[in-house]
Amino acid sequence: MKPYPFYLVSTPIGNLEDLSARAAETLRTVDCVLAEDTRKARVLLDHLGIRVQVRSYHDHNQERMTPLIIREIKEGMRFALVADAGTPLISDPGYLLVRRLAAEGIPFTAIPGACAVTTALALSGLPPDRFTFYGYVPRKKGERDGLLREAAQNPYTSIFYESPHRLLATLEACAEILGEREIVVARELTKLHEEVSRGAAAELLARFTATAPRGELTLLVRGLGRRRGARGRPEDDDGADRSD
Repeated sequence: MKPYPFYLVSTPIGNLEDLSARAAETLRTVDCVLAEDTRKARVLLDHLGIRVQVRSYHDHNQERMTPLIIREIKEGMRFALVADAGTPLISDPGYLLVRRLAAEGIPFTAIPGACAVTTALALSGLPPDRFTFYGYVPRKKGERDGLLREAAQNPYTSIFYESPHRLLATLEACAEILGEREIVVARELTKLHEEVSRGAAAELLARFTATAPRGELTLLVRGLGRRRGARGRPEDDDGADRSD
């Protein structure tokens, strides 16, 4: 396969051994790795024994950095963009750069790998055939509650990222807005203390009030009503196909 001037490289969401051989080889061969948090990127690169230039690329410097990167690519440099964890651009910086690459006609490709959204969905026990990913739960109460009301009407599984110190407030809002709707909280995915908790919001609120949540969190909400199954037939809420 011919080399590209730019790669989107997915990184592990917890267990460093989940990095693919192709991703590791790509990181060894580029001239520069772009990362939101260079310290986290260094941990991965040191684990691989890779010595390469690492630059910071994030929401606060992307307007300045993007033209520079484009110019250096045209001069012959090769770059990889990595997420702090998981797949680049998924609730991470990079969209502006990718749009600019496409507009300039510069070829680029993605090295697939871990993503907390799909990993949590697979483990959740909720219907996986269709889902909506909303990104991080908003910090402001009005925006948060508005998004949860939207999720309450979503016929498909809703998925959010949330931080440990805001989870209790979000679960309180879920209890008020979603009632007894099934919710799943997946935390520390692929790590030693991986945990998937299921129940109504009030049940999960009691559980995490008693034991404070830690680590990276993904919150999933069962969709409203019936949907079509993975093979195109209608399915009941438990995800099992039913014969009419």
